[in-house]
Amino acid sequence: MNERDTPGTLFIVTAPSGVGKTTLVRGLLERSPDLRLSVSHTTRAPREGEENGREYHFIDAAAFQRLCAAGEFLEWAEVHGNYYGTSRAWLEEQTRDGHDVILEIDWRGARQVRLVFPGAVGIFVLPPSFGELERRLRGRGTDSEETIARRLAAARGEMSHVGEFAYVIINDRLPAAIDDMAAIVRATRLRYASQHKRHSRYFSSFAQD
Repeated sequence: MNERDTPGTLFIVTAPSGVGKTTLVRGLLERSPDLRLSVSHTTRAPREGEENGREYHFIDAAAFQRLCAAGEFLEWAEVHGNYYGTSRAWLEEQTRDGHDVILEIDWRGARQVRLVFPGAVGIFVLPPSFGELERRLRGRGTDSEETIARRLAAARGEMSHVGEFAYVIINDRLPAAIDDMAAIVRATRLRYASQHKRHSRYFSSFAQD
């Protein structure tokens, strides 16, 4: 696949666990229903309120390994003892057909995805403070103390990679953070390269020899 000829744009959203990126992305999708959400495969158990095929494709470890061996994943990683993988064929099909796609992924996966989609737009979401991140993790009421401690320790390392992303959003107030993310999407769509790929016939109509 030649990304230069792909009219759709891939937006990569990364954040430590508990920062609120899933809620943020959900708000963006409500505002921009033409965006497509990439639904990853995972071996972790569903949380309360999650549905198979909506938040994730929930599969067991054996099924995940089969898909991985078949080359079905653009990237995959083990995170907090569970496996996550991104469908290669689905992403390529959606962007090739002109759809903009949102992909929630960790920084390691983002690195792998950029090898295939070097033009992907990276967005890193930070908490307003480390203390607030801890408060949000505890507020879930779903994780053990051991899990919370592990996520907090991992968050420091994850946030050190913020410089690898083009845009940074500090999720202090959710409405403002959604506004920021929507602005990134809109600005990206208005870039010359994006407009030219989407409206190539229009641009060629006034091109001079």
